[in-house]
Amino acid sequence: MKKYLLLLIFIILSAQYAIGETVQINSDEQFQFAEYFFSKGEYAKAIAEYERFVYFFSKDEKIPQAEYQIGMSYFKNGQFQEAARAFQKVIEVYPDMVESYFKLSDAYLKLRQPDEAISVLEYLIKLTKNQRIRDRASYAIGWIYVEKASWENARLSFQNISEQNKEKYQSDRLYAGLDKAGSIEHKNPAAAGWLSVIPGAGFLYCERYQDALTAFLLNAGLMIAAYESFKDDNYALGSVISFVELGFYAGNIYGAVGSAHKYNKAKTSEFIENLKANTKVSLSMNKDMGMMMAFQVSW
Repeated sequence: MKKYLLLLIFIILSAQYAIGETVQINSDEQFQFAEYFFSKGEYAKAIAEYERFVYFFSKDEKIPQAEYQIGMSYFKNGQFQEAARAFQKVIEVYPDMVESYFKLSDAYLKLRQPDEAISVLEYLIKLTKNQRIRDRASYAIGWIYVEKASWENARLSFQNISEQNKEKYQSDRLYAGLDKAGSIEHKNPAAAGWLSVIPGAGFLYCERYQDALTAFLLNAGLMIAAYESFKDDNYALGSVISFVELGFYAGNIYGAVGSAHKYNKAKTSEFIENLKANTKVSLSMNKDMGMMMAFQVSW
């Protein structure tokens, strides 16, 4: 009995000690803990720890950076809608955090909303008097227009870059590259459709030779089969074959028109990729702006 009593007293004292014990949370350690998960690519855990930091240390000077890192964690985790909301929040509360505008624009691009991406950067240009930031934003806008194959708008955006930074952004090479946009190979979808009156001719025009041969042989075979059926007074079979052939014939025309569009898109994409390879420079964390410039600037 005495043993049980002593055990009970020990448990009670242990519980009291545990209740009385307090855990001290250090802001630097908490932030580094969140950074650790971010560096390891465990973005869900990083978000939780950054949010914990924001909650417990709302007056800490690293709060803006933590809020930005929450957006980055969502972005790197492929949660672009959440990332956009996070960066929008940063911009509203800390409007001098320049990198948030660029990342918000990137998030909109991932969401296939290029017009919104452009609007964010245009707002940044109006907001700041810092020429380096304005040039960087104009350059980014120009490339969004390039991706949209809006060559003239792209040129106008690149022309907004100041003289002092034209060499840095390789403006002369960009202009020379854009001058070649008019020479991109192009197939006329309407012409492809009209040529398809002869089965396979539209595909041949679009340089899809195997599809052209298949379309010609298939349609020709069905036409001959329908003709032979009617010739033998087998009207039921001839009607069925004719109905099937009508579908393949229409598909031959539709497919040729679609092939022309695909051809044009492929050639445009090839042109854009070559332009990137020859002229595009990295925008993220520009060295001349410094690491702190990513978070705060003088407007």
